[in-house]
Amino acid sequence: MAGTPDGEAFLDPDSSRDYLRSWKQRVEAMAARTQAMSDQIGQLRASAKDGNGLAEVTVDSTGVLVDLKLTERIHRFDPETVARAVMSALRQARVTAADRSREIAIETMGPDSVAARTIGDRMQQLLEPPEPTDGVPGPPAPGRGRG
Repeated sequence: MAGTPDGEAFLDPDSSRDYLRSWKQRVEAMAARTQAMSDQIGQLRASAKDGNGLAEVTVDSTGVLVDLKLTERIHRFDPETVARAVMSALRQARVTAADRSREIAIETMGPDSVAARTIGDRMQQLLEPPEPTDGVPGPPAPGRGRG
């Protein structure tokens, strides 16, 4: 019995039990895939370097900075240039984290999964804020304040 049983099948106790058993197995499988996806995304780390080799950053799955490495080259540049390098690497690391989150969702939930697409889209929205066009930093990501 692949789909929803027709009205007569529901009247048959054996068919109803088979349907419910099958439904329960599908729900349990989906829960296991969802947990696996959550575990993988929770462990996700993404790193990126700026184009000038001044900074390397690592973010977690929520885009929070968890590591920053500055090279000796920073001493040759003014603080604003170093800050731009850090922010550039941070943006790239967040893009990488969003891309990897989407891949994890598709790998664990399946390419045709609406849930996987929704999760991937949401991660992209959270981790890839629009680039500032006027040189002024954009608003903080949802759920995070400045400072």
